[in-house]
Amino acid sequence: MNKKRGSFSSRIGFVLAAAGSAVGLGNLWRFPYLAAKYGGGTFLLIYIILAVTFGYSLMTAEITLGRSTRLSAVGAYDKLNKKFHFIGLLTCLVPIIIVPYYGVIGGWIVKYMAVFIKDGAAAAATDNYFTNFITNPWQPFFFLVVFITITAVIVSMGVKGGVEKASTLMMPLLIVLSIIIAVYSVTRPGAWEGVKYYFTPHLSDVSPNTLLGAMGQMFYSMSLAMGIMVTYGSYMPDGEDIEKSVGQIELFDTGVALLAGLMIIPAVFAFSGGDSEALNAGPGLMFVTMPKVFASMHLGTLIGIVFFVLVFFAALTSCISLYETVVSILGDRFHMNRRNACIVTYIICIVLGLLSAMGYGTLSGIQPLGMAFLDFFDFISNSVLMPIVALLSCLFLGWVVGIDYIAKEVKKNSSFRREPMFRVMIRWIAPIFLVAILVSSVMSALGIISI
Repeated sequence: MNKKRGSFSSRIGFVLAAAGSAVGLGNLWRFPYLAAKYGGGTFLLIYIILAVTFGYSLMTAEITLGRSTRLSAVGAYDKLNKKFHFIGLLTCLVPIIIVPYYGVIGGWIVKYMAVFIKDGAAAAATDNYFTNFITNPWQPFFFLVVFITITAVIVSMGVKGGVEKASTLMMPLLIVLSIIIAVYSVTRPGAWEGVKYYFTPHLSDVSPNTLLGAMGQMFYSMSLAMGIMVTYGSYMPDGEDIEKSVGQIELFDTGVALLAGLMIIPAVFAFSGGDSEALNAGPGLMFVTMPKVFASMHLGTLIGIVFFVLVFFAALTSCISLYETVVSILGDRFHMNRRNACIVTYIICIVLGLLSAMGYGTLSGIQPLGMAFLDFFDFISNSVLMPIVALLSCLFLGWVVGIDYIAKEVKKNSSFRREPMFRVMIRWIAPIFLVAILVSSVMSALGIISI
C-alpha cells in the first residue's frame, strides 16, 4: 500500500462520502418522474429489489476492487491482470467526461439559488426564464466557474480534510432539508392525491420499460461504473466492514430518492390539479416546473431557497466525488501530487465545460450527433460508456479474476451473508441486465424508444 495515499478516518466518513456521491441529481430530477410514470408503488418496489441485489453486487465489487488494490480504476485492473488494463482506461474516461458538464448543471443550480434569494420565486417562474439563461452568451460559463471552483477547493484539501469533512457536513443537512420540504409538500392543499399516486401500485402502467427504467435509474443513481466507488474503496480503512458499508450507502441513496418523490410529486400534483403529465424528467422539472410550483405556494420563495440549497448540496457532493476520482486517476497514472492533479482537473473542467456551458447559446450551431454538447457528453458517458464498463467489470471479476478474490477481501471484516446472491448476480444476471441497460439507454437517447 502506498503510505502517502489518503484515507477516510472512519466507516461513517466513508459511508457519508460514498452516499454523497450516490445522492445526486438523478435522485432529484429523474426518480420522481420515473416513479410517477411507471406504476407508483410498483416502480418503488421494483427499484428497491434491484438496489439490494443488482446495485448491491456492483457496488460491493467496485469498493472491494479499490480497497484490495489501493488504486483508482486506472491502476486497479492493471494490477490484477495487465491484459485488462483497457477496462481501467475506459472507466477513467467516464468521470473525465462527466465532471465538466455536471459542473455546468451545478452552475445552473447556483444561479437559481441566487435568483430565489435576490428576486424571489416569481422571477424564476417567468416564462422562458430558463431558456434565456442557458442561451445567454456568458452567464452559464460564469456560474460553471463558480461551482467548479468551490468543488476544486474542497478536493484540494485532501481526503479527510476536504472530501470527508464536506460530506459529513452536507449529507446530514441534505437529509434534514429533504424531510422539511417533503413534510411541507405533502401538507399542501390537493397534495394528498399526489402522495396516493406515488405509493399506490398501478399495475396497468407496468411494462418492460418499467423494469428497464428502474434498472437504469438504480445504475446511475448509485454512482456505478464511474470509477468513483473504486477510488473511494481505495481510501477505505482495512478494518471496516464492506458489506455493512454498502448496505448503509444503499439506505441513504434509496431514502433520498424516496424523499425526492415526496418533495416533488405531491407539490406538482397540487400545482397542476392532479395532472401527472405535469411531471417531466431532467432540467425541465428542476428549472421550469418547480419554480412555477414554488411561485404558486404560500412561503414559496423561502421553500424554493431551501429546495435549491438542498439540490446544491446533492450536486456538490456528487461533483466532489467525480472530481476526486479524476484527481486520483492523475495521481496514480502520472504520479502527480494532489495540488497539481487538482489544477489539471480544473483546467479540464473549464475547457470541456465551456463547450457544454455555451452549447445552448453561442455554440448551438455545433451539434455532434444532432445533440447540444451537454446532451452529447451525457449520452456518451451515461448511455454508452457506463454500461460497457460495468459489463466488462462483471465479466472480468466474475470469470477472469474470480469471485473468490472479492469474497476473500469482503470476509476480512464481514460474514458476507449475501455472498451466494453476489456470485450469481456478478457472473450471470448482472451481465444480462447491463446489456439490456446499454441497448435501452442508447435507443432511448436516440429517440427510438421512450424511458
